[in-house]
Amino acid sequence: MNDSLSRLQQRRSVPARWLGEPGPGEQDIETLLTVAARVPDHGKLVPWRFILIQGDSRHRLGEILATAFQADNPDATPEQVATERGRFAQAPLVVAVVSRVVPHVKIPDWEQVLSAGAVCMNLLNAATALGFGASWLTGWAAFDRRVLDALGLSAEERIAGFIHIGTAKEQQADRPRPNLADIVTRF
Repeated sequence: MNDSLSRLQQRRSVPARWLGEPGPGEQDIETLLTVAARVPDHGKLVPWRFILIQGDSRHRLGEILATAFQADNPDATPEQVATERGRFAQAPLVVAVVSRVVPHVKIPDWEQVLSAGAVCMNLLNAATALGFGASWLTGWAAFDRRVLDALGLSAEERIAGFIHIGTAKEQQADRPRPNLADIVTRF
């Protein structure tokens, strides 16, 4: 078995709190995004785009989250607000994959949304292939209009996922995976 298949067979999500430096360099980021963009895209509509969140922008976004969370939860403890403030500061790189449906007479919305999901999965696989840990998360921030506006999303765009990428600080045991006999049928 080649090295790529071996890595893919062992791919697992690494919790964002376990991701640290070093993160991907600029050449790695270009590779990650190039691989991520090589997905099925019926009609070549490119119904997705990327927002890179790294460096100080992780903390700026954290302040936006903390403010929104506190506004919605006036009884929140300082620890809860701090958790939201640090949500994007754990991994050195977070890639927001933005999904946008392009109206088209022949290409259904669902295919375009699935294409954005494929981008997220390719990004995880590319991170694994480069030796990084990664996690695909959404959470309340992916659906909060204040956060989406701050990130520059239009009313027609949605977050398909926040992909947190960095070096795994520790490894956890793999979770049980489905038995193929339980999920595969033949027609």
